[in-house]
Amino acid sequence: ETVEGASLHLKPGESITAGDLLKATLLRSANDACHALAVHVSGSDLGFAKLMNQKAKDLGCLHSHFMAPHGLHNDKHYTTAYDLALIAREAMSYPEIRDIVSKRRATISRSINTKDLLLVSKNKWLEHDPTAEGVKTGYTKVARATFVGSATRNGMRLISVLLKSENWEE
Repeated sequence: ETVEGASLHLKPGESITAGDLLKATLLRSANDACHALAVHVSGSDLGFAKLMNQKAKDLGCLHSHFMAPHGLHNDKHYTTAYDLALIAREAMSYPEIRDIVSKRRATISRSINTKDLLLVSKNKWLEHDPTAEGVKTGYTKVARATFVGSATRNGMRLISVLLKSENWEE
């Protein structure tokens, strides 16, 4: 299945680890990697979205509904800054996630398209703030620029969320 937007340009029959797909999802926002992970975990994007919705509910997210594993526009796909903060807090409780999102660059291995191995995060705060730990940037025409950030200062993790920004970096 073809997925628009940011991509790893996955090919049919390509072999890539789930860990490298996760890196591509978190650093490059590779929507085809999101789709591949969703199909691997639950058989379909919609099946994975059902898991996402249940997990969001379990975390206390009251104003979120997901239709797909990626952030591409869908009128039935919505969330709030507060709910994204709850989701980020949960994600950052996993060392594997913290390790990925704290990096500006990562290299993956794949069986096809071996010239496209470098993943680069668009999270420039990782360069500007030594306490920054990630989490995720995004952009669609409808949602505009989005940013979910995490930083640990004086032993306390702080999470920030910006939605519908013209330029979250300012």
